[in-house]
Amino acid sequence: MGQVIIPIVVGVICAVIFGIIGFLAGGEHRKKTAEKEIGSATQEATRIINNALSEAETLKKSQIVEAKDEIHKLRSEADKEIRERRSEVQKQESRLNQREEYLDKKADSLEAKSENLSAKLKEADEKLLEIDGIKKSQFDMLERISGLSQEEARAQLLSDLEAELDREKSVKILECEQMIRDQSDVLAREIISTAIQRCAAEHTSETTVSVVALPNDEMKGRIIGREGRNVRSLETITGVEFIIDDTPEAITLSSFDPVRREIARQTLERLIQDGRIHPARIEEMYEKSKREVEATIKAEGEKAVIDTDIGSIHPELVKLLGKLKYRTSYGQSVLRHSIEVSYLAGLMAAELGADERLARRAGLLHDIGKALDHEIEGSHIALGVEYAKKYKENDAVLHAIEAHHGDVECKTVVACLVQAADAISAARPGARSENLENYIKRLQQLEEISTSFDGVEKAFAIQAGREIRIMVKPEQVSDETMPYIAREIAKKIEEEMEYPGQIKVNIIRESRVFDYAK
Repeated sequence: MGQVIIPIVVGVICAVIFGIIGFLAGGEHRKKTAEKEIGSATQEATRIINNALSEAETLKKSQIVEAKDEIHKLRSEADKEIRERRSEVQKQESRLNQREEYLDKKADSLEAKSENLSAKLKEADEKLLEIDGIKKSQFDMLERISGLSQEEARAQLLSDLEAELDREKSVKILECEQMIRDQSDVLAREIISTAIQRCAAEHTSETTVSVVALPNDEMKGRIIGREGRNVRSLETITGVEFIIDDTPEAITLSSFDPVRREIARQTLERLIQDGRIHPARIEEMYEKSKREVEATIKAEGEKAVIDTDIGSIHPELVKLLGKLKYRTSYGQSVLRHSIEVSYLAGLMAAELGADERLARRAGLLHDIGKALDHEIEGSHIALGVEYAKKYKENDAVLHAIEAHHGDVECKTVVACLVQAADAISAARPGARSENLENYIKRLQQLEEISTSFDGVEKAFAIQAGREIRIMVKPEQVSDETMPYIAREIAKKIEEEMEYPGQIKVNIIRESRVFDYAK
């Protein structure tokens, strides 16, 4: 800093001198005065320079002392940092040396363990060979003692295990069935009972024969006509057989086609009401009745679609639904049955949180094939699936139609609901009637299937064929095998019989002990 001040001071002095000189050059008058001032200025400048040099020297010495102190301080800090780092490096080296010693010891230990393990493995192999020899000798000894070869002993053991397995299987079946009942029976009963209570249906079965009442027996002669021409004309035009017997004031109409039978019935009633019965009038009344029945079929189909609220449906399927009005199954109207199944399936779907509309649609269309099985060859299930597919029905509806009689396994909730609803509608009291001969044959077949199993002593079909009660021989059938036999009998009934609703297989095993007091 002293070196910076000195040039400044010198510059100032020079400026002052040059100013004085310039001033003196201004005139001779001021020369003397200037000389005096120059002398004093020179002295002052000399003094200032000396002072500045003295201060600069003092400042220089001070700066040098401070610099030396700073250097000493930095050197001390650097020495301290070097000592700390050297100490840290020494510690790291010490730790690395210790770790290296530890790893060396570990490697030595592992090598020793490996040698020990190899020795033990060799010893184990020798013992295994020894055990194999002992095992073979034991087998030879067992074969000599038992008199059975190894294969014969295995066969006997498997036979014993198979018998034990059958018993365990029966117990397991019983446990599983009980568990399923505990978990699902209450819920299923609640859902089904709720659906049945909410679905109001008529508890009457319909007759399958059309009978036309006559005002008097004289009308029979007019219907027959001269040499039977009127009745022949009626049968030819309608395709229905007219049975005119001794029944008073009645004529029975017989035909495999319910629609034809209905047209013939209306034709005959119109002729009786009109009173003019001749071939030309018969043909005229037939055409009127035919148009009216076709209109009724369409109206009934549309009404069923609206009542069940299933949305839009192909017009041809609507006509087929209407035809079901005149189709009966065991005395039950198939259209009324289909509507009932639709309601039940929809109610149960709502309880389960499934697609309610889809369930109702599948329920309404499940028996659609019965409108065709009089006209086209094939089962009503196959025909129903074919026509539903033809008119672009949903795959879920097709599957429900196909599975509603158990011909294929139900893979959707809707199919299961339709199957259950179909059984409920068919099995409810008053829904269906059955002729006596078929009813007796079904009961006989049910008892024959049950008695065909080993251990069954007697079988009784009760509750109109809804239950088969089976008495088994206690010395041949144990409590553990009863569920297995019940399952097999139920399976055989499902395979060989056709029946509405379901049949309960009830097996009873009774043990009696006798003694006599003498």
